[in-house]
Amino acid sequence: MPAPYKPTRDDPPGVPARRAALRLLDAVLRRGQALEGALHNATQGLDNPSDRALSHAIAAQVLRRLADLDALIDSATRQALPDDAKARFALRIALAQAILLETPPHAAISTVLPLVDGGPRKLVHGVFGTLMRQNATLPDIATLPAAVAARWEAAWGMDMVAAAGRAIADQPPLDLSLKADDVEHPAGVTLLPRHVRVPAGSGVRAAEGFAEGGWWVQDLAASLPARVLGDGAGRVLDLCAAPGGKTMQLAAAGWDVTALDISEARLSRLSDNLARTGLSAGIVVADALTWTPPEPFDAILIDAPCSATGIFRRHADVLHRASPRVIAEAREVQAALLARAADWVRPGGTIVYAVCSLEREEGEDQVAAFLADRSDFSPAPADPSVLPTGVAPTAEGFVRTLPGMLADQGGLDGFFIAAMTRNA
Repeated sequence: MPAPYKPTRDDPPGVPARRAALRLLDAVLRRGQALEGALHNATQGLDNPSDRALSHAIAAQVLRRLADLDALIDSATRQALPDDAKARFALRIALAQAILLETPPHAAISTVLPLVDGGPRKLVHGVFGTLMRQNATLPDIATLPAAVAARWEAAWGMDMVAAAGRAIADQPPLDLSLKADDVEHPAGVTLLPRHVRVPAGSGVRAAEGFAEGGWWVQDLAASLPARVLGDGAGRVLDLCAAPGGKTMQLAAAGWDVTALDISEARLSRLSDNLARTGLSAGIVVADALTWTPPEPFDAILIDAPCSATGIFRRHADVLHRASPRVIAEAREVQAALLARAADWVRPGGTIVYAVCSLEREEGEDQVAAFLADRSDFSPAPADPSVLPTGVAPTAEGFVRTLPGMLADQGGLDGFFIAAMTRNA
């Protein structure tokens, strides 16, 4: 991994943030790192929080519209630049600023030219100038990475691919889960009980009810697994619990919750949120593949590690990292977790399996394989009343959310949710 960037006195103002954006893009596109995971190292040396935020915003916008930015670049060059050429990266960064972030063109280009010192600066300047004179724009429907589009077309059809392109072209709204019906919260649209949807970019920490612990940020689709499980007074295990939105939902719904995760740091965030909301749960730092509970649970919610392609609206980097190998590796872990957790639920109890993935291998196929292997489990069809209007259980009684659902209300992340009962 390259050493953290150290700004020098030779860098004009604004350039260090663009260098950090370049490092972020390199981390995602060349090394397969998650954007958020690469952020700390890539922005070392940037003392101003606004510079770090700008680096993140630039990289995120490039990743959202990478194919369309590249199409613009290719339209203005006689010979295609290599995918990993620094000139192409510099142009991606400049165009994302000028077109998507509304940075004045002269600032967008002047702050990226130092990134190609010793390289084709005239080419970068010329291509950018040509596109600005043409009033270059990006299509309303974003072009997805070719491999992702082909995979999703085969699984879900072209309409879904187009819907995904529309979804990633816009910033999604912010969903809030409420602790109770009567808590103070920001004004917004309610699509389900204990839910409020507010516009993208809304402040969080200073908003009504946050400090008082009345709500937390959680995409509406991510709230559905706990809603499918329903209210309860028994013991429930939230497996792979961090960052904890589902744990708080379950606690607010009356369950006696044990929250287990392998990451102590991520569980620390959950502990902070439990303290803020006044909710309670037992916290266990452990590897679910080696841990054994002292007694069976009445219910288990498995929000399994996955490719995370369903959250592409907020984290476009997943589309550039979720290769078939990544999906296959995630499926192996999911199968192991399901097999292990199946013996931890009492007869008559329920397992809810969920993944924020748009890949059938991690959702429908995974559950079909589990049910074929475990005759002591049966599907427990989801109650349609706990789902938002526009989302209905599948023929098997499971829940699948796709791009295009609730589009007029701001859309949904992609999720698969299956409830299964252990036969008594």
